[in-house]
Amino acid sequence: MRYQALAGAFAALLLASTSYGGVIVLKNGDRVTGDVIKKDAKNLTIKSVNFGVVTVAWDQVASVTEEKPVTVVTADGKSVEGTLATSGEAVQVVAGGQTQSLPPSEISAIRNADEQKAYLRMLKPRLVDLWTVTGNLGLAATAGNAKTSSFTLPINAARMSRSDKTTIYFNLIRATAMVNNVSATTAQAVRGGWAYSRNLHPRLFWNFFNDYEYDRFQNLDLRVVAGSGLGYGVWKGERGRLDLVGGANWNRESFDPVRPLLPFIRNSAELFWGDDWAYKLSGRANVTQSYRMFNNLSKTGEYRQNFDFGLNTKLTKWLTWNAALSDRFLSNPAPGRKKNDVLFSTGFGFTFAR
Repeated sequence: MRYQALAGAFAALLLASTSYGGVIVLKNGDRVTGDVIKKDAKNLTIKSVNFGVVTVAWDQVASVTEEKPVTVVTADGKSVEGTLATSGEAVQVVAGGQTQSLPPSEISAIRNADEQKAYLRMLKPRLVDLWTVTGNLGLAATAGNAKTSSFTLPINAARMSRSDKTTIYFNLIRATAMVNNVSATTAQAVRGGWAYSRNLHPRLFWNFFNDYEYDRFQNLDLRVVAGSGLGYGVWKGERGRLDLVGGANWNRESFDPVRPLLPFIRNSAELFWGDDWAYKLSGRANVTQSYRMFNNLSKTGEYRQNFDFGLNTKLTKWLTWNAALSDRFLSNPAPGRKKNDVLFSTGFGFTFAR
């Protein structure tokens, strides 16, 4: 039995050692055994035997060997699929019985089969591909001396490819209260819209957006905003990105204020500027933030501000805990109404990606 156990352990170790096809040697003499996942920009990522996923600087790699086929992209954009081996100062790509030697500086990217599949999917996606949808349903109620109920429903959808990005958002809140047999609606607002961005340069992009808003207690029957502008990617990394945006838009607001005042409509041209920020706190938690300042060109001195913040924590593959804060400031509200309205929602939700 002892010999059988030892033989089984040896076989398991042998199988584990042979299931990895790559060996990376660094210039300082360190050696990493595993599979090459990808090489992009200035880093090489390896799934190692003992340390999980490891990222090392490409200019610190002395030699790389990968027995499993990978896709190698040269500096001039050409691709070849084959195994890797280092000979002297060059990396040899062996494909179909032929060997191509490349200086490390001439290799712009390396991708394993999964990374290559993901790259091609991002390069030419279908309209129904690459969508990520998150949302939650929030409910709360009390009974007794006072009866209250609240309902919130925030939903966000995003589709990002290598060349463009589409986002859709919807946020609804409704709350009622009954005290001394008198019932009243205490909150009722709906906000939604969509935006589309197209890359013009690795850092520069063009965007178009269309927003809609209803807020009963701001006496806002409907606000419709359509605009366009340019954005610039200030920072982009593996954990997030920061974009600055600016442009012009048209704003149409329809109010139904407190009687005896009559309903009125305001149309105005606006200049807008702001930022979009996203950051991955961990493998499960993400935060997003968006800010817009809208300066009125038709009536100078008047303005609007939009601020949105979201926190998403993944509990299981599809179950999440979400929190969302949405703030709207209007410098010239309907008579008798406050300038600021804040909408906050939290609860368990869902997420899925296609």
